[in-house]
Amino acid sequence: MKKHNWLFRKRFAKTLQVIAKRRRTKPFLQKAPDSIVILARECYGDCILLTPLIGTLRREYPELSIYIIAFSQIILNFFSADPNITAVYHAKKNMRRYYNDLLSKKFDLLFNPKDHPSVHFLVQSMLIRARHKISHFSPYHEGLFDYLIKLEPDTHESLKNLSLLNILGTKTFERPCRPYLPVMPVSAETASFIETLQQDKFVGINISAGHSGGHRTLQQWSELIQAFPDTPFIIFSTPQDLEEKRQLEQPHTNVIPSPSTKNIYEVGEIVKKLKLLVTPDTSLVHIAACSDTPLIALYREYPVDRKQFGPLSTIQKVIISQTPDIIDIEPAEVSTALHEMLNKLS
Repeated sequence: MKKHNWLFRKRFAKTLQVIAKRRRTKPFLQKAPDSIVILARECYGDCILLTPLIGTLRREYPELSIYIIAFSQIILNFFSADPNITAVYHAKKNMRRYYNDLLSKKFDLLFNPKDHPSVHFLVQSMLIRARHKISHFSPYHEGLFDYLIKLEPDTHESLKNLSLLNILGTKTFERPCRPYLPVMPVSAETASFIETLQQDKFVGINISAGHSGGHRTLQQWSELIQAFPDTPFIIFSTPQDLEEKRQLEQPHTNVIPSPSTKNIYEVGEIVKKLKLLVTPDTSLVHIAACSDTPLIALYREYPVDRKQFGPLSTIQKVIISQTPDIIDIEPAEVSTALHEMLNKLS
């Protein structure tokens, strides 16, 4: 199925290259841009890695109108909470608003952050009118954009996004903003829990993952907790893994039960309090970067995962499985890494 989808995307892009009006590089803006439309990728981690670009654009161009195109409800909610954003549009819902407020207008810039053909992203890139359309180099993007940014293979996603700044006139951006989480409502239960947490005392463990091969067993996590009886832990999970979270919290006296979080901002507020976070390769890796929380990250064998989407925390340790499943990382390796990290932080 994946191969079929890839072939379809390539054929779709080639068809657009034949039938669409070929765009040619134009003289670039002679003044600060007034507006930009950014196509947002589909996952929380992708959104967080887009925020350094958004924050830097807002800082350098205070009057810039920044519009986000979202392709899912969670991404719409994420950017709707960001005061740096002028407006957010769902590409698949509320089409009347989408047409009246977006397709009927013309913008200075459009930025497609993907470096490979994506049907939804290419369709939006063609529909939205912009004086300058920018993306990353791909043979399937040629002729569809005015500027194609060429970078080294496996460049980190945050740097790929920030590379847009290099072609905005003559300004240099030596101090890009750190990744951040937009402020969202915090439930009374979570707010009360956060108030009880002593700063830099707890170690967080995230047991959830968004892809196959990203889970360890409850027994592996339990053994790690038992190996550090004097260390207090907090367990993180998605709502789907809440039962497993409770199973880990109940038998261990050094695990403090925590409420189920209602949004990504609540997660970030708890992570901000931690001494250290242990997590598979998920959005928690990037949530930790927002508060520069020290991190132990567990990755599958795939190099692209850690090169393009690796952690940005200043203090970090990456443990790589020799297989496509982090369950195959030896428990002793995780335990040793946690011991060394705790000693370093102390």
